[in-house]
Amino acid sequence: MKDKLIEARETITGIDAQMAALFEKRMAAVADIAGYKHANGLQITDAAREAQMFADNSLLVSEDLRGYYGTFLRGVVDVSCAYQRSLNRIADGDDSAMYVELGPRSYYVHIADGIIDRTDEYIPTDKKALIVTDDGVPCEYVDAVLKKQSNATVFTVPHGEKSKTYATYLAICRELSARGFSRDDIVIAVGGGVVGDIAGFAASTYMRGISFYNIPTTLLAQVDSSIGGKTAVDLDGIKNMIGSFWQPKCVIIDPSVLKTLTARQYACGMAEIIKMAATSDAGLFDTIETEHGNLDMTAIIRRALQIKADIVRIDERESGVRMVLNFGHTLGHAIESVTTLEHGECVALGMICMCGDGIADRMKKLLTAVGLKTSTYLDMSKVLDKVRHDKKARGGKINCVFVNEIGSNEIRPADVSELAVRLARIDG
Repeated sequence: MKDKLIEARETITGIDAQMAALFEKRMAAVADIAGYKHANGLQITDAAREAQMFADNSLLVSEDLRGYYGTFLRGVVDVSCAYQRSLNRIADGDDSAMYVELGPRSYYVHIADGIIDRTDEYIPTDKKALIVTDDGVPCEYVDAVLKKQSNATVFTVPHGEKSKTYATYLAICRELSARGFSRDDIVIAVGGGVVGDIAGFAASTYMRGISFYNIPTTLLAQVDSSIGGKTAVDLDGIKNMIGSFWQPKCVIIDPSVLKTLTARQYACGMAEIIKMAATSDAGLFDTIETEHGNLDMTAIIRRALQIKADIVRIDERESGVRMVLNFGHTLGHAIESVTTLEHGECVALGMICMCGDGIADRMKKLLTAVGLKTSTYLDMSKVLDKVRHDKKARGGKINCVFVNEIGSNEIRPADVSELAVRLARIDG
């Protein structure tokens, strides 16, 4: 029996070597096709051609293997399309792409000024699309995406956390069903974190999952929730209690859209960038301190996202190191649940609470410089009640992220009494 196992493995090794050589030849042909399509302004995806190829090639294998072979071919086609897009970007001198490496769930984040007018280069245009947005997003951004799609509908929700509910999620799913969306169709989010979360959650569950594309239009969403795959809705005032992990097919970030943000929205985004820097990149923290009035935001966004992408690659589903991204969020979410403050403002307050004494003043000074609050009046009993319901609570304690020195972090359990003492730093 062991000899047969060894023999079978040797056979597979030999076949894998042959497949690698054939893969090289195939991708060379794909490159030729990419060059021709690029030169002639043709779309990369060709649904009719793909359907015919699947039908013809399924006949080349035995009937009991056809389903598996179809899955294999789907992967081959997806890789080919991704390679063609990569070659096109190189041909166009586009160095905007950043790769989030997650095996079969990997995807690109495209970051460039004006890229919102070129979404057809990254998102399929020949599929039925539901564009989910909110009534606070400038119409010009939604229209820019809409005009590139051949068969799209816009679904608009009220702006703000009040829309991040199970009722809104169901409304999106009903819209998808009423319009006959299939598993081959797509959902596109155009807006801030609430839009991305709720559209992604609907995409993750409708027909057990359809493709999702994210176009964040706020700084906070661009540097945080746009990548990583967390989708959710709130439940009974507790943030993100119902959700899923569902990675986007790609993310498109246009820093030029930030010009329409209010100063408050912009400051909220800066809170998340400072969070990344405080936990993982002392140099980035220094840069924001010294240049906060004249930052190269494209470079800053890319640097913050690279921190998150590296963490997500190691720990996609938050079983360990990804918890570092919660710095400021355990208390921040609780504060957000009982006040009218924005998410980024609450994260900023949470970071002050979870800093070491030696850097608290430095953190406050930077947060103030970018326009964020460093204190607020709190109903401590309400905040602490929300803390007790945190998803990370175990045995009366909650795993929290602490920063005692800029650029490093510590994850350890804390009880509610310790968190109450830390909250007192920002009360008033």
